[in-house]
Amino acid sequence: MAKLTINDLKKIKEKVHAEMALRDGDRRVKITVHMGTCGIASGAREVLDTLLQEIEAAKVNDIIVTTSGCMGLCSREPLVTVEILNQDPIKYEYMNPNKMRQVFKKHILEGEIQTPFVLARGAEIIK
Repeated sequence: MAKLTINDLKKIKEKVHAEMALRDGDRRVKITVHMGTCGIASGAREVLDTLLQEIEAAKVNDIIVTTSGCMGLCSREPLVTVEILNQDPIKYEYMNPNKMRQVFKKHILEGEIQTPFVLARGAEIIK
């Protein structure tokens, strides 16, 4: 196994700090990827990884990314909740990496809710 250099360690530190910055602070958008056992088994980990990649590629820093346990809607997993400041939260169902990219680009960056994937708006169940 190759030895790590000081530069390798600095790169790892910068990457970890960048990822953690997405999880902390006061921001315009909070995105929760529901990561209970059922969500993980349905692909929530890939959805979370895709979201973090999209945020990094877009170079936005006003978004908090969090995870939570099961919401009790196992048959609708993976689930993602998007909360934009001063708007009703939107719960998206049956997410996958492609849907997450679309939600990120259209809803989070442009403000256009992706209705075909919406389970609930605020406290109102849509489907």
